[in-house]
Amino acid sequence: MKKNVDFKEIGDKIRIERERFDISREKFAELLNLSPFFVGQIERGERKMSISTLINVSECLHISIDYLIFGEIYNNKENNNLIVLINKCSEKETLVIEDIIKIILPHIVR
Repeated sequence: MKKNVDFKEIGDKIRIERERFDISREKFAELLNLSPFFVGQIERGERKMSISTLINVSECLHISIDYLIFGEIYNNKENNNLIVLINKCSEKETLVIEDIIKIILPHIVR
């Protein structure tokens, strides 16, 4: 069975994940070596992206390509130790950790 790709839905997921990191469209475009205008077109589903751009988006936002295309989320069960440690933190400590992760994660290449 052939499934049509919904580029608007893919773009919405990219925008949502980008905003989750509090990254502006301009900064995100810079990280991907793309123009902010092109990133906006991708997020609105107006333009298609190359496979290499899809991979770069996936790596920058630390989300799977499966999630972007099919809506399936890959769960990394090895994160359990991190979750246990975070659950031991106060609300203030958790917010600091979240801010640090938002700053660092987009710059880490998998």
